[in-house]
Amino acid sequence: MTAFLDHGGRHALHQQVPDLGALAPICGEHEFAAIVARMVADEAPRLFAVVQEYGERVDAVIAAWGMAFDDHSEIVTHQRRLSVRAPENALRMFTVGDHIRARLVWFDPDAATPVGDEFPR
Repeated sequence: MTAFLDHGGRHALHQQVPDLGALAPICGEHEFAAIVARMVADEAPRLFAVVQEYGERVDAVIAAWGMAFDDHSEIVTHQRRLSVRAPENALRMFTVGDHIRARLVWFDPDAATPVGDEFPR
């Protein structure tokens, strides 16, 4: 990513960041890693899919993926990206007439098909 580097090979904002080298670490590496892991887990957005259901449980397709933050949601399709206040606000954009209904499905890692298993028929 050379776009952010100056002629000396440093990040363009390098001079704006104070040198923290004189400050002592707040804790050991293991404890710091645990603190950062908790921070990430506490702040992680919730993952969801916008699923288009055809007819009455005839078929379905994942139309978009989204991340729900505290104050908004970001949604990505293969054609575009959009930002909405709440995930439910995107559903009307994916509903088509009377035959294609959009639904919100929150990601559940425990629902994933185990490696080597096939979908039930």
